[in-house]
Amino acid sequence: MAYKIVVDSCCDLTEDMKKWDNLEIIPLILQIGDYVTEDDKDFDQNDFIRRVSESNVLAKSACPSPEAFAAACDDDKYTDIYIITITDKLSGCYNSAVQGVELYKEEHGNEKNIHIFNSLSTSGTETIMAHKLKNAADSGMDFKDIVPMIEEYCVKNCGLYFCLESLDALKGNGRLFNLASNVIETLRVKLVCRRTEYGNISVAGKYLTEKIALAKLAGFVAKDTEGCDLTEKVCIISHVCCEEKADNVKKLIETLSGYSSENIIILKASGLNSLYACKGGIIVSYSK
Repeated sequence: MAYKIVVDSCCDLTEDMKKWDNLEIIPLILQIGDYVTEDDKDFDQNDFIRRVSESNVLAKSACPSPEAFAAACDDDKYTDIYIITITDKLSGCYNSAVQGVELYKEEHGNEKNIHIFNSLSTSGTETIMAHKLKNAADSGMDFKDIVPMIEEYCVKNCGLYFCLESLDALKGNGRLFNLASNVIETLRVKLVCRRTEYGNISVAGKYLTEKIALAKLAGFVAKDTEGCDLTEKVCIISHVCCEEKADNVKKLIETLSGYSSENIIILKASGLNSLYACKGGIIVSYSK
């Protein structure tokens, strides 16, 4: 069966993903005052972060319309459609995708197999899920078997930690609703946060310096993957205008964990992730 993978633009693309002919990216909208742009293949991280730093207006985002997801399903070449979105706890993308699939089915019925995966995360987690899904589909696995396998993989075999220079964008856009207010106000410390199994954000630790925080982050990843066979597993480090810092984190993870250097990939964060992680932000997604 011909299949298509649809991701929202929170998915940080690897070089090989850019060559997939059955991948469609649904862009979110990014806004800084009067400046509005799509988070698409032409997103310029350096230019966007420059605009953010020069503006006194809080940068915002908007999720894609249901019609965008409906249109992605309306492709005669494919009978199986897999959609992956950012966690529904931080964005309306998942709900928009649900509505889009409903719109498509109202007009076309159930002529296609369509499933929406709530990644319970963002960034490299979506990337890892997309690769896992593609490998399964390319091997000939059936749609009905792929769906529960990827759903379980997302919960049990994927993790994400992040350490940010600034919490302003997350806080200003209401994305820190489950963190204690006293933690939010203690911005002099560096927070290492993680995604929970429910798709929320929680604090993993608070540290006096960034150097300590990043070392602890690498330690958390190593502890969570301890005893796992990581031979074919991937760790993705997404960064916002701080490649040198990302490289240092890669060395820490390689030293402390079982990931080989070849399986630790450094990527520029997508537009949405760049907006919320802010300049200097590091997001580490991994499979185990």
